[in-house]
Amino acid sequence: MNCDFSVKAYAKVNFGLHVLPKREDGFHNIESIFQTVNLYDELNVTLTAEKGCQVRCNSMNLPEDNTLVKAYQAFCETAGCEVPGVSVELIKGIPSGGGLGGGSSDAAALVRVLEKSCGVLLSESQFDYIASKTGSDVFFFVHSDEEGKACAVVSGRGENVRRIKPRHDLFLLLVFPKVSSSTKEAYALVDDLLAARKMVTGAAFSDFESVYNRSVEEWNFVNTFTPAIAGKYQEIRKALELLRDSGCPYAEMSGSGSTVYGVFTLRQQAVDVQQKLAGVFDSRLVQTV
Repeated sequence: MNCDFSVKAYAKVNFGLHVLPKREDGFHNIESIFQTVNLYDELNVTLTAEKGCQVRCNSMNLPEDNTLVKAYQAFCETAGCEVPGVSVELIKGIPSGGGLGGGSSDAAALVRVLEKSCGVLLSESQFDYIASKTGSDVFFFVHSDEEGKACAVVSGRGENVRRIKPRHDLFLLLVFPKVSSSTKEAYALVDDLLAARKMVTGAAFSDFESVYNRSVEEWNFVNTFTPAIAGKYQEIRKALELLRDSGCPYAEMSGSGSTVYGVFTLRQQAVDVQQKLAGVFDSRLVQTV
């Protein structure tokens, strides 16, 4: 298919994820390291004379107010220029609803296309405005490099993004339990744990970058969502147990789930564990970028 722009939108994983008590505005502050991996969606974007953003997806029906439409509308509000209409063909490579940031990454990728098509360079405040109107994870992705790759320490609602030097030596085995847990449900479960003061503790946020650069065997990151989600869904609990029992140096859940991942520094070790899990879980071997 002919199109004007073809771009990749990379997935992210969370290394450590603290969820703090709900704020007065209904959002939660978080503390995390986000890093992109070489798993991606593809966006084929065609400019149109008719204003607006039309999206068709190869594998799922998207709601009318999807993140691509929200990002397009926010770009029009802040760019200060004439914005063409766009027709987007979205080819999903990132599982939907898996805590890997696919929708947010798609939105940021479209913003980069709109920048190029309009011949403008958005300011940091304009990027942040678009992210605030689109989704909390979008802050990270709009502050990635031109290819959509980044590693950063993230806090606040997600708007505080401090880029750090990424590691390129990590191989991740992404495991996909056949479980669907909405972000809304995940936060409700965490709120219950917070109210009951039943929270796991790990690395302090001030130490995140230092821990990230240590040997993976020394990592003590925790994900606040994991006890809540794994406690409810046996498939997620089983995936984590299988990774850890197979000798994986570090295993956790990404975001609010349901994707579980194991971290390795030797590719062959990751391949060996993937073979052990074959027939039990779908999985994908990726690398940090």
